[in-house]
This record gives sequence, C-alpha cells and structure tokens, in this order.
Amino acid sequence: MIKKILLGILLVILAIVGFYWYKFSHAGGHGDSGPKTPPMALKQHSDVFNKSILSVLNAYFDMKTAFVEADTAKAKEACKKMIVLTDSINLKELKKDTAGIYVTDSISLENIKSNAKSLLLQTNITEMRKDFSMVNENLYPFLKAINYSGPSVYWQNCPMAFGEGKEANWISNSEEIVNPYLGKNHPEFKSSMLHCGSIMDTIKAQ
Repeated sequence: MIKKILLGILLVILAIVGFYWYKFSHAGGHGDSGPKTPPMALKQHSDVFNKSILSVLNAYFDMKTAFVEADTAKAKEACKKMIVLTDSINLKELKKDTAGIYVTDSISLENIKSNAKSLLLQTNITEMRKDFSMVNENLYPFLKAINYSGPSVYWQNCPMAFGEGKEANWISNSEEIVNPYLGKNHPEFKSSMLHCGSIMDTIKAQ
C-alpha cells in the first residue's frame, strides 16, 4: 500500500517537472529547438582606410560626371586622380576579415587600375566609356566585399549603353539616374536618354 502511494507521488512529481520543462524550453521560441547563433559581425576598419575609399569614390564620381558631360579631358583627369588614390588603400587591413577577402579584393583593385589605365590610352569617348564600364564591374564587387562605411551608393544600369541590348552599369552617389553612357550630348539621342536606366542595388554602410 505504501509503495503504491510513493509511486503515485513520484508520478505526480515527474508530471509537474515535465510540464515546467516543456513550458520554459518553448517559451517565446515559437517552436525553435534552441538559441540561434548570432550573425557574424563584420570587422571595423580604421578611419584612414575608410577615408581612402571615400577619396577614390569621389574621384570616380568626378569621372562619371565628366562622362555625363562628354568631357573626355576631365574624365581622364579624374581617372588619373583615382588611379593614384587607389594606391593609398591599405588592403592589408582586410586580412582581419573573412579568409580570402584580401586576395579577392586585391584582384578587384588591380583590375580597377588596369581598366582605368586603359581608359587613359583611348582617344574615342565610346572606347573610354567601355573601359569605364569595366572599372565599374570591378569596383562594384570590391565595395560589396569590404566593410563599406560611407554614404549609400547606388548600382545603376543602362540597358542600351552601347546600342540596343548592350547594357552597362555604373555607381552613383544619388538615386537619380544621370546616365554617363548616353549623357547630355549623345550624337543620336542628344539629351533625351540622360535619365535612361534603373537602380539595381544599393550599397549601404555596414
């Protein structure tokens, strides 16, 4: 008789313990099996690194504006400045981040400089713009990969930069579309296609 009573008490205790274990292990979890791993935070870079990126971008924006105006002299002047400023970027800081980012961005930066140098050798504005488009194709992934900390910039696209179906991209510091490929003085479209294009992506400070 005593054994039956003790067994009954034990079962009641186990039931109570089981109830509270279930209640607290599922509280606020909405079915989650356990705590989630927090997202990996990107490492912060020095002010010197961040300022060097902004300096390169400012020279780049000057070049973009020159293409809008179809001013090849100013485009090359800004391009030269950008090339010099890329050498001030201390890429070694990227070694603090995810493995491989230093190597990847080193390649992107070299491609940026290579295409910018090619741009300086061109005499035809269309060929210059083609090199400009290749600068963009390397600058965009470079900015996406680093811990960018400046004002938002916008990855924009023109579906007919070099003719029907021949698209090209650029980076802008404004959401407004001001097309550097068709510009204000296009031989065929004049300024009618100045605002042709769309925003494909936004790169925000991390």
